[in-house]
Amino acid sequence: MQADAATTDPALLKERIRGWALELGFQSLGVSDVDLGEDAARLRDWMARGWYGDMDWMAHHGDMRERPELLHAGAIRAICVRMDYATSATADDWAALADGSRAYVARYARGRDYHKLMRGRLQKLADRIAGEFGPFGYRAFVDSAPLLERALARKAGLGWAGKHTVVIDRDHGSWFFLGEILTDLPLPVDAPASAHCGTCTRCIEVCPTQAIVAPNLLDASRCIAYLTIEHKGSIPEALRAPIGNRVFGCDDCQLVCPWNKFARQAAEPDFKVRNRLDAASLVELFAWSEDEFLQRTEGSAIRRLGHERWLRNIAVGLGNAPTTPEVIAALRSRAGHPSELVREHVAWALARHGRMRN
Repeated sequence: MQADAATTDPALLKERIRGWALELGFQSLGVSDVDLGEDAARLRDWMARGWYGDMDWMAHHGDMRERPELLHAGAIRAICVRMDYATSATADDWAALADGSRAYVARYARGRDYHKLMRGRLQKLADRIAGEFGPFGYRAFVDSAPLLERALARKAGLGWAGKHTVVIDRDHGSWFFLGEILTDLPLPVDAPASAHCGTCTRCIEVCPTQAIVAPNLLDASRCIAYLTIEHKGSIPEALRAPIGNRVFGCDDCQLVCPWNKFARQAAEPDFKVRNRLDAASLVELFAWSEDEFLQRTEGSAIRRLGHERWLRNIAVGLGNAPTTPEVIAALRSRAGHPSELVREHVAWALARHGRMRN
């Protein structure tokens, strides 16, 4: 391998890596150190409040969250990337949320699962680095380990954590995924991103379940994304009506964010909408058999939910939908479902429509 300036100059190597990342479909790249002391302290405080619901795994591996070098021995830097995923207009999404007969699926889950796609691209980036400059120590992550990725993204200059806790870039909004490569390469670090939410509290005010209890403090046990994706049991009755027609995740806090006027539509073809998940009705999705669910969600983030919780979520949506013969018939078709979880939510939905008629 022929040596060049980048082999011995970390700054030039970093710029070379940035260029390769853009070629691979990432929209930006930054580098941070792995000192997460302040962020880890905030996480410990959040955990002490018990706001992680039944995500017990959050309580494990605390040392790894505080010390990324335990995830990859010798790591001194994090190469952080972002990839845009928005594929719809804000007005269209608000219209879908306002139409109680339609199902709302969070933007990020309408196309291919980003985990595999981004991991593959990060591996290609690592292979390119090794091919050009020789072996180096690294480990790639895409929301796949106890790593404080939002903290690393802020330190790498990719954006700040908004009051809703989602990372925001002042030039590109917040509709993007994050990925990281922990490495032993002594790359120069970027300046951390500064916060620019100012006095705006729109995300706090719009949250249907009041899950954002204060700026930068999210009670995950009330968050619709948690309730419809992570939570495995019965959805608390008091939170079912506020969920509305959101059957997988929630975007309200991002839809209302003023910084997202600068967001750009995703260029990645794999993020294009599949199975009409931006327009399908609740009745239509509720009719999917388990085999059809598995077939239609192949390669999708929705797959991990499973058919049982898919029906649970849609039953809640149907309970909140306008009372029509089609809605009642759909619910009755699942009233004797083998799953107690599904039957419970269907019964709640049917009772709700009964009250609406009286």
